Amino acid sequence: MQLISVNIGEERTIGTKSGKSGIYKTPTTDRVPITKSGIKGDVIIDVNHHGGVDQAIYIYGVTDYEWWSQELNKELEAGIFGENLTISNLESATLCIGDRLQVGEVLLEVTAPRIPCSTLAARMEDPKFVKRFMQADRYGAYCRVIDEGDVIAGDDVNIILYDGERISINELAHIYYNGGLTEEQLRRFLDVPIAIRAREDLEQKLAKIAG
Repeated sequence: MQLISVNIGEERTIGTKSGKSGIYKTPTTDRVPITKSGIKGDVIIDVNHHGGVDQAIYIYGVTDYEWWSQELNKELEAGIFGENLTISNLESATLCIGDRLQVGEVLLEVTAPRIPCSTLAARMEDPKFVKRFMQADRYGAYCRVIDEGDVIAGDDVNIILYDGERISINELAHIYYNGGLTEEQLRRFLDVPIAIRAREDLEQKLAKIAG
């Protein structure tokens, strides 16, 4: 696999409640430093739901892009989904929590799926896009940064599979839309290195069940 594009967001107005977003990301040909906090210069407006060390980098695959291009009947430029890194031959549904990606000097660890919101719908200029994105099961993945470094378009990308419980990002995404998780299921999800936002939510659910 190969890093096709490095995309950096700038603050722009958008037709949502907040009126601002960093989802509009522009590809760069420069070598870019990635730290534990993400890509230097990448704007994040809604810090309650985006960013942070467990969601420092959002990745999306060219395989998913090709599917969406057919679905929407148009070519899509890299970064349109708000991802920081666009990667060739990657289908996000194949990723599991804890999988790692070596991208040039940088080592990433998958922590969570991207849950669509009204900002994505506004970016795609389709008020029904949240539902379409959810039904497509092509979420892309948030990652934490294990090893910092620089990346540039053209870097090789290699996947290191997590050797613990295999929980796909799609399986984790589905729990946002389907209730009724058992204590056993909750403990299973909490046994992998998920993002802190998801962990806190699941821990609260487990506490209610366990009493």
